[in-house]
Amino acid sequence: MKSPCLILGAALLLVAAAPEDVHYDARREAMVKSQIAARGVTDPAVLRAMATVKRHLFVPEAYLADAYGDRPLPIGYGQTISQPYIVAYMTEIIRPRSEHRVLEIGAGSGYQAAILAEIVQKVCTIEIIPELGNAARERLRKLGCQNVEVRIADGYDGWPEQAPFDAIVVTAAAEHVPPPLLKQLKDGGRMIIPVGSPFLVQTLTLVEKKGGRITTNQLMPVRFVPFRRGP
Repeated sequence: MKSPCLILGAALLLVAAAPEDVHYDARREAMVKSQIAARGVTDPAVLRAMATVKRHLFVPEAYLADAYGDRPLPIGYGQTISQPYIVAYMTEIIRPRSEHRVLEIGAGSGYQAAILAEIVQKVCTIEIIPELGNAARERLRKLGCQNVEVRIADGYDGWPEQAPFDAIVVTAAAEHVPPPLLKQLKDGGRMIIPVGSPFLVQTLTLVEKKGGRITTNQLMPVRFVPFRRGP
């Protein structure tokens, strides 16, 4: 399948001549094998997306050397780009399909949205910090991710005009699951969200909606940046 995120010309190359691209390609391949597949992620579409999307285009220049490392990285404004394994794990757990429409809360750099865009039909992503949201929108546009829409807003309220969603990915820790997001999740849909107190260890939680009933499954301890609200 042709990637929906295409490089649209030499002007896009934020870092990089051809030799460096080869270097990054090798590191990305190693990342997928040693950090992601080796830890149990098996969905071919997820592995392909992680191998395709260039993470080094989503991190600040100061952290390019660590772009494919096994850890989150700062992206400014107190936010981070998640550890590659966590991105892959959260993507796999929602069981994305090519016909799906997915909502992401917390666009950040745009990396998670770009991964989802490789797999699903439509990605709607919300970022509350205008500087990050606008930068992510421009980055995704330059990468040719035509199936991603970015909104600057309070993610707690979701995106009612685009609902319902087959899946929802939340990339910031909330003290509870926001009711508007539950309402916007399709019946049969899945949501992945870190739940817990800010700056402490939280629990990555799978939320499922079946027959109008909500069930939750606690998956693993994690540490995410806090879920930010509007004024």
